Amino acid sequence: MIPAQCALRGLALAALLAAGPAAHAACDAGPGVLRGRTPKLALAFSTAPPVIKVGELFSLQAEVCPQEDISVTGLKVDAGMPAHKHGMNYQPRVSRTGPGKFTATGLMFHMPGQWQFIFDVETPAGPERIRIDYTAE
Repeated sequence: MIPAQCALRGLALAALLAAGPAAHAACDAGPGVLRGRTPKLALAFSTAPPVIKVGELFSLQAEVCPQEDISVTGLKVDAGMPAHKHGMNYQPRVSRTGPGKFTATGLMFHMPGQWQFIFDVETPAGPERIRIDYTAE
């Protein structure tokens, strides 16, 4: 291996080590993934269908990536319209699909406008709340 390749591999390894436990593929994913974080964890999710249509049910797949050595014991998902001071007319069902991975079904935005997803990540130390804005058209 030539010295330049060694240096590049060393830099790549240093970047991975510096990223710490949050270096999960989903939490750092690209287009179509919405992300939010607290000082203790990151969360990434995508919806099915990818574009949410007003008045139609949708689901989401979320992954929680701890920034620290904490365990994720559960996830609650909700959404509301802060400007209107109301939430959804439906209560989603959340199921665990793997370590730090969850699916929520039965969500619906019943009107267009500025919505906010609300994720309560349950940990042994208490919940961590993440809010992520979304505009439904």
